[in-house]
Amino acid sequence: MMLKKMNLFIPDRHIFTMAAIIIMSLLTSLKVAADDIYPNKPLNFVVGFGVGGSADRMTRSMSSFLGDELGEPIKVINKKGAGTQIAANYILNRPGDGYTVFSSAFAPYLANTILKGNAGYTIDDFTYINFQWFDFDLIAVNKDTEFTSLEQLLTKIRDEPKAVRASVVQGSAGHLMVRLLLDANNIPQENLALVTYSSGGKARSAVAGGQVDFVVISAQGSEGIREFLRPLAVVREERSDKWDAPSVNEALQPLKTTVPILPGSMRGFAVSTEFKQKHPKRFEKLTVAMQNTLARKDVQKYLRKSEIGGIWVGPEKSTELMKQNFDIFKKYSHLMKN
Repeated sequence: MMLKKMNLFIPDRHIFTMAAIIIMSLLTSLKVAADDIYPNKPLNFVVGFGVGGSADRMTRSMSSFLGDELGEPIKVINKKGAGTQIAANYILNRPGDGYTVFSSAFAPYLANTILKGNAGYTIDDFTYINFQWFDFDLIAVNKDTEFTSLEQLLTKIRDEPKAVRASVVQGSAGHLMVRLLLDANNIPQENLALVTYSSGGKARSAVAGGQVDFVVISAQGSEGIREFLRPLAVVREERSDKWDAPSVNEALQPLKTTVPILPGSMRGFAVSTEFKQKHPKRFEKLTVAMQNTLARKDVQKYLRKSEIGGIWVGPEKSTELMKQNFDIFKKYSHLMKN
């Protein structure tokens, strides 16, 4: 039996279609492969503050450990200015490929850049990997003042306008807490001579040196001036074992008022939401790597020695906390107009 040779004719349009399918398949395979080997180059961690601050120390402390976990080095870049808005915009303008990570004190600064700084982004433009370092605020007076309770301090502000001076960091949770304390007790905001500073160091120096009567500021950062302070309350749901003072709402009981509890700072890491949407596998790898890093005993030992927070709450809880913080600042933004 003889087989006749068959001449196959494939139209040009079919050849182009087949070529396109093959190319698309190859591109898809390459993308999957790239996700599988992520990361394959150094990552940049962008800090929204200058060198030496709390967020910077946290990032640099984590960078080598996390770099080991990921198998690639991490470069720390500082983009300070505009209350972290410069860093936030930088993150959002970089490719959403997982090689640029945002490190900051997201509360209260991110909310402030949106509500007061006219930022062109929202909190939903970022996906929060983990808030690992929380700090509460301290309400404290200079030890040489007459005040021994929060009730006494607020009564003086109410009865003698401009007789009491306070220092806060502009736009901070402590700044809003001062406004809330006055508002909750029907004390005119202008009764208090409030001095705002651009840094915690300056605000603390003012109360330690007696230029102001009291301060509302990060408790942990105030350890260095403890000898100059008399704590009146801590902004927490319960007392702290590090400061001999009642919680703020416990201290307000004689006045029969309460205030919402604001976290002093929520420091951690985030990425653009674009990255998570485009590369969910990469996002998962980065998240797992960070969780594994914080689970290491040597990392926890190092962070404790450096007085840096190192807890794992994860993306879901971090997002919930960010939204809660933003809602509080939005609700009371009218108190922060000046």
